[in-house]
Amino acid sequence: MEQPGVGRINSNENENASEKKKMSEEFESNTIMESLIDMPLATLDIKEEFGITDVAHKNKESSKGNEQVRKDKRKKRKKKDYQPNYFLSIPITNKEITTGIKKLQNAIIEQDKRLAKTMSRDGSFHITLLVMQLLNEDEVNIGIDTLLELKPLIEEILQGKHLTLPFQGVDTFESQVGFVKLEEGDHIKQLLEIAEVAKRTFQEKGILAGEDRSYNPHLTFMKLSKASWLRKKGVKKINPKLYEKFINHRFGEEMVYRIDLCSMLKEKQSNGYYHCDSSVVIGELEGSSSTVLQRYRKDIHSWPRGKKPLGIQDLINEALHQERMGLKYKVKQIRKLLLEPETQAKIRRELFEGRPINYNQENSVYSSKILT
Repeated sequence: MEQPGVGRINSNENENASEKKKMSEEFESNTIMESLIDMPLATLDIKEEFGITDVAHKNKESSKGNEQVRKDKRKKRKKKDYQPNYFLSIPITNKEITTGIKKLQNAIIEQDKRLAKTMSRDGSFHITLLVMQLLNEDEVNIGIDTLLELKPLIEEILQGKHLTLPFQGVDTFESQVGFVKLEEGDHIKQLLEIAEVAKRTFQEKGILAGEDRSYNPHLTFMKLSKASWLRKKGVKKINPKLYEKFINHRFGEEMVYRIDLCSMLKEKQSNGYYHCDSSVVIGELEGSSSTVLQRYRKDIHSWPRGKKPLGIQDLINEALHQERMGLKYKVKQIRKLLLEPETQAKIRRELFEGRPINYNQENSVYSSKILT
């Protein structure tokens, strides 16, 4: 005989179990995002260096089939969860520029040794082109593919010419971040156009990318947030007198030859530069290393005596190696797709449909060898 209230108790237990499961899933999701946000560099330091705001963007979808799925995923990511952890970087490698920045940093440190901790490290100098959020390996792979797709779009903007960025003068963002300025000119227009194309291309892939404020390309050399304890010592702003001798200093020109997909959080390389998942060589650097060298030799001849950049061959080799790695990844993905039975069956149907063939085991083995 059924006891009074048993059905109600079981119903409550089921509701409690369902509620616990829901809370567990929400806790797990929140824990993942909190762990990302709480990582050492994913703080104010990153926001100031890469120009990040906390507002997510509405991404355009190019694939109608996946549009609803991507929208659902983005709904799960609340605005406060948009914490970029990857960025597109233009590395600054011209020794004239990096040497000039070191002189600037040393001049500031001589006036206030406490500011040594606020300086950007050697090898990390760069211009941020775009920030984005890639939360797992699949999204990183999408980022790598998108960077490869971005390359011809950038070269179309450049129209067969290389992009040279001249740096002159020093300024700050609200007296908190010190940076070397880009000179005015057509190069800024091209850089802004490249940044916009990059933002659109990554967003079309369903990647949370970009930020609300207007893009302001700059070369950071110091940030007070790197030494927050200075506020307790009364250092709340970067005093303009510290860099007044460099207000109109000409640092040199950087020829843009590479764009990297870098992580903000992964351990930096031994040379001080960010962890790089992929790179593309752009502009007239397309082609063999001999072509690349000819282009660089032509440009190097115009440099003043004793001012020529060092290690050009190493930089070229590194850039070409990074691009080859990206292409190898693409080939690997294509090969993996071709080896799938469904793909092979589809290819056979398209090749032999309507043809009277004697499809036996020997033909099967032969076709498999062709595909592999």
